[in-house]
Amino acid sequence: MIRFARAFGRSPAVRRPVPRRRGLRLAALACAALAVAAPVLALPRDAIAQTMQFLGPPAAPPPAGPFQTPPNVPRPAFQAPGGGAAVPAPSSREPHAVLPQAPPGKAALGVFARFGAEGAAIPRGLVWRVFADQPESTGAFPLVAESSEATPVFFLNPGGYIVHVSYGFATVAQRVQMGPLSRRQAFDVPAGALRLSADVEDKPIPAQKLTFDIFEGSFLQGRTSSQPYYRGAGAGEVVLLPEGTYHVVSTYGDANAVVRADVTVAPGKLTDATVHHRAAQIMLKLVKVAGGEAQADTQWTVITPGGDTIKESIGAFPTFVLSEGDYTAIARKDGKNFSREIKVEAGKNLEIEVLAK
Repeated sequence: MIRFARAFGRSPAVRRPVPRRRGLRLAALACAALAVAAPVLALPRDAIAQTMQFLGPPAAPPPAGPFQTPPNVPRPAFQAPGGGAAVPAPSSREPHAVLPQAPPGKAALGVFARFGAEGAAIPRGLVWRVFADQPESTGAFPLVAESSEATPVFFLNPGGYIVHVSYGFATVAQRVQMGPLSRRQAFDVPAGALRLSADVEDKPIPAQKLTFDIFEGSFLQGRTSSQPYYRGAGAGEVVLLPEGTYHVVSTYGDANAVVRADVTVAPGKLTDATVHHRAAQIMLKLVKVAGGEAQADTQWTVITPGGDTIKESIGAFPTFVLSEGDYTAIARKDGKNFSREIKVEAGKNLEIEVLAK
């Protein structure tokens, strides 16, 4: 099962890996989890949405514009530096209300990104690249400019360009035609963030014992991609994703403690998801008498009642995380086999002795 919580004012570290796949435009928040067999729907604890303006390095605020229009009075037309036709004036609170004067023969292109057409501007965590829209003889599109600022201004010669912006895994590319006049351009990047954690019986699982794989689509609806969108996400890591539904596979330890869940990422918001595992940590040791010294160089195999091998190891104190259920631990030492039945209950970590007799 899975639990969601959202709150204001948190500032986690952000990791922005290189995108592997693009595109997912699903809507609406729908959260459900599949604990091993039966799906369980968990309602959100907090309905408050957290905006993601804390993500990425701090960005300089946009310059204040001169258009302080009283209420109910139409704003004047905005004319970019260098003259030319007038266009509707942007609000003084929007980026690039005023553009700087461009060098002779060039025009200024002021760009900014927002969380969708009706979303707020993204103030940081962006990477911008400007390419010429015509390839070179090698077939590559030449890189003209790049910036990691939130609202950069590029001075460009008249002509066609492809502007690419990335925000974590969310990316948008748009063709821009530059003439002699300066202009501003908004880019809609409907992205959100996902932060994952897990517990057993309401006790948090240490981050070093957890991994998460994120797939596109819904497992419950049978529309999950075969390859992970992002493999090996850490507990507490903030992953920036295009809005939509994703399938999360949570692995506790390195055996069979695996839980699957569907989560939905909403644009401009951070979704916290906690996966509930039904598992426990089991340490095995082969002893000659109860409470005796563990025998070194012992070969171990843990199998299910049906005979399926879950885990193998060699050593005096092998430790496994096993999903709740019944198992048989088999120890091999000096050509002899010794075994013991094990019952694993969620949250009850055990030290199991197998007698060598």
